[in-house]
Amino acid sequence: MRLSFATVSGNWKGRGMLMNRQEDIAVLTKVSLARNLRDYPFPGKLNEHGKKAVNSLVWEALKEADPPFSYIDMDKLSGEEAVSLAEQYLASAEFVADRKHKSILMRKEGEVSVMLNEEDHLRIQVIRPGLDLDGAWRTADGLDSFLDKQLVYAFDKRLGYLTQCPDHLGTGLRAIVVLHLPALQENGVVGRLAANLSKLGISLRAVYPEGSASKGAMYHLSNRGTLGLSEEEALQNLQAITTQLAQQERSAREAIRRDLEILDAVGRSLGILQGARLLSLEEFMHLISNVRLGISLGVIDNISYEQVNALLIKAQPATLMQQAGRKLSLTEQESKRAELVKQLLGKR
Repeated sequence: MRLSFATVSGNWKGRGMLMNRQEDIAVLTKVSLARNLRDYPFPGKLNEHGKKAVNSLVWEALKEADPPFSYIDMDKLSGEEAVSLAEQYLASAEFVADRKHKSILMRKEGEVSVMLNEEDHLRIQVIRPGLDLDGAWRTADGLDSFLDKQLVYAFDKRLGYLTQCPDHLGTGLRAIVVLHLPALQENGVVGRLAANLSKLGISLRAVYPEGSASKGAMYHLSNRGTLGLSEEEALQNLQAITTQLAQQERSAREAIRRDLEILDAVGRSLGILQGARLLSLEEFMHLISNVRLGISLGVIDNISYEQVNALLIKAQPATLMQQAGRKLSLTEQESKRAELVKQLLGKR
């Protein structure tokens, strides 16, 4: 089965939303709601017949939704197509590793989707560009209310929504903001910030771990645990902490605004990306991070955050192969990645 490419950057309209979505720092926002059906065991204890029944029940409930959803049977995907969904934030690594009796229901462009039979029976997911916790939450809540009228959720008056993992008891809410923190990473303070945030029930971790840092200086900021907090309280906390981290990152960037070595690295990075014939994933992530930093510093003005964010997904290995329609050797991946970068960032 060949999937049409549905990148989370598909609906992004450039840099006009910088002031309220903080796209110089925030790459994307994802809000998800874990839900289970009352009359079925959790997926970890659910047999083949039960998993098929869950797929059927939720799909029937969403068939008449407007806008419509499409049904993706994970069993029928190739390994590259499945992993590409994870690279696009549409599925978890665990979900694509074992695809039997699992599916994803997805609206066009992938902004709204529902994973079936992952850790819980269903996980409603909404992805928005930049920092948009409120918008993502409103969309997720609306879909949750629509499904609640047709399905019987596992719910306890004292504990809230029942989930397989105790951490998700209560609201079942998990919110993630992907942040670009090159200046704070360079200053070596991300580890200390992560330790302090952990005490507040907030997780800060590398998106693409490499030693003690992150490829591309990309980090997940997310809530941990949902019991005892309303959705609004959890989202307000995450919004406040995101804003504080963004302020710290901007202050650190301001300190290097006139650093000739930094400016030289930005310029060289753009030049390599525009001229390279081969790009490894590690080199690409380093260079595109510098370019994204250069946009925020005002030294690159003919490339948008939208273009960079799209590349961050499209240049990932499985997504490259999914678009090629076949497996690619490492050298072929590096060649395809370089071609893709030149298409989107070519000299103007």
